[in-house]
Amino acid sequence: MSDGLPSARVTALLHAGLLVSDLARAKTFYESVLGLTRHPNRPDLPYLGEWYDLGGGQQLHLMQLPNPDAGSLRPEHGGRDRHIALAVGDMAALKRRLDAAGVRYTASKSGRAALFCRDPDMNTLEFVEAS
Repeated sequence: MSDGLPSARVTALLHAGLLVSDLARAKTFYESVLGLTRHPNRPDLPYLGEWYDLGGGQQLHLMQLPNPDAGSLRPEHGGRDRHIALAVGDMAALKRRLDAAGVRYTASKSGRAALFCRDPDMNTLEFVEAS
C-alpha cells in the first residue's frame, strides 16, 4: 500500500520483555533450565532486570516490576495465552532439562512439533525446534 509516506514495514522482532516478581528466581529458570546467556551491557535502569542474547540481534528482557495481571486466570494450555516463541536446537534435550527441573509443559494442539511451558511468573514460552 503506497500512501506517499516512508515505509513503516516491521522487519524484525528485536526483543521481548517479560515481567517477573523475583529476579533471582527468574534468572535461575532462564539460565539454569533454559541455558540462556546474559547480555553484558544492560543499561542502569531504575528497576532490577536482566537481558539475554538469543542470537541474530534478538534479546529477551526480564523486568522485575509489578505485574498488572498478577492473580489473573491463565488458560491451562499456553498456546491459548499470550506467549513468545523461541527456537531451540534440540527439542529432546529441552524436554530432558524441563523434566529434570520439574517444569510442566504441553505439546502444541496444532500438531506442530512445538511445546509450551510457563516460567515461575506464569509467562508462557513456546519452543519450536529449529531446522
